[in-house]
Amino acid sequence: MTARPSHTLSAAEARRMTLAAQGFSRRRPDAVAARHLHRTMSQLGVLQIDSVNVFARSHYMPMFSRLGSYDPALLDRTFVSQTTHYVEYLAHEATFMPVADWALWGFRMQEWRERAERPGAWGHVHSRTLDWVRDELRARGPLRPADLRDDAPRERGSWWDWDDAKIALEHLWRRGEVAIAGRMGFERRYGLAAQIIPSAIHDTVLPRADAVRELVRRAARSYGVATVGDLNDYYRLRDQSAVRAAVGELEDVGELEPVSVRGWERGGKPIAAWRHRDATLPRRIDRAALLTPFDPVVWFRDRALRVFDFDYRIEIYVPADRRRYGYYSLPMLVGDRVVGRADLKADRAASTLRVQSAWWEQHARPDVDAARIAEELVSAAAWQGLERISVSGWGDAADDLARALHGPETSVERHVHPRE
Repeated sequence: MTARPSHTLSAAEARRMTLAAQGFSRRRPDAVAARHLHRTMSQLGVLQIDSVNVFARSHYMPMFSRLGSYDPALLDRTFVSQTTHYVEYLAHEATFMPVADWALWGFRMQEWRERAERPGAWGHVHSRTLDWVRDELRARGPLRPADLRDDAPRERGSWWDWDDAKIALEHLWRRGEVAIAGRMGFERRYGLAAQIIPSAIHDTVLPRADAVRELVRRAARSYGVATVGDLNDYYRLRDQSAVRAAVGELEDVGELEPVSVRGWERGGKPIAAWRHRDATLPRRIDRAALLTPFDPVVWFRDRALRVFDFDYRIEIYVPADRRRYGYYSLPMLVGDRVVGRADLKADRAASTLRVQSAWWEQHARPDVDAARIAEELVSAAAWQGLERISVSGWGDAADDLARALHGPETSVERHVHPRE
């Protein structure tokens, strides 16, 4: 990795390249079909799962951000209720990923096995519970945790503990012995991986270096242009030296090209960056979108700050009296800039999308951006089956969004917008 950058990108070009790689340069389809979900997933690589449902669970959001309104049941059929195309694993945090990628994570599964088998580790101490759970899954096929609870071996003595059985399922999943065989509602069904993952994939063993190189290649393609730190984080590899080695190999074969990005600096010195050979540079990004906090565009705080000048921290775990922006604040994208954030809540009892706070970034253009975001809020409400939108007065973007939604004479305490 000693080659000098072949050319320089402006900060705006790097933003557009990133958003194109993430699927924001495509026109939204008139009607979303399964093929659109698959195409978007091929660009993202993973879809992070999160249980917070204050507006919409996170794994539904990236498709909405890129494709527009769609039937969530389509995503359920494609990702959640079966494992034909996708399966869950720790390919960032907990994510949906292609079933075909199972073998790429053999090194992570092995690390979990080694950790669990150390003397004194949970898996070593609770080996009897692990054996019982394996036997149940082998005999009965995929099970919900509740199915195990209903057949708990209480007669076997004091060793049984329900919480241990639930932990055992997670341990076996992390170790690759168990896979998620879909969900019922939001409840996982666990089964032996050998019974769920096609044998040609399950039985494949990849050397760690080969797997890391492939994951770095995919991360580079999904980002368009990236630093080593960005590539290390995309799949949470947590191994800078292995990532650097992979970048060097990919550069040698021409898949990555060293570039310089104006403004990408640390301590006044340029940060090395690479462009994937398939990355495109659109002349402009003409898109407005609401992003989940776990969207790859913003999920790595260092990158969000460097690429979009957007200092982002989700405040779910911040005490209420110390929150600056709100509990579930979603980044607002207009064009190639993240222009603000809005704390959204789906009040289903009142059939109302509540904009509980809204804030502009310093580079926002409120007179232009408010109208674009208002359109996205109306679309988001309709997507979630909500009939009204209300805007509270917390945040410097609240007045602008309220007026864009309800007209110039609107006062900003609480606004109701009937769906037309």
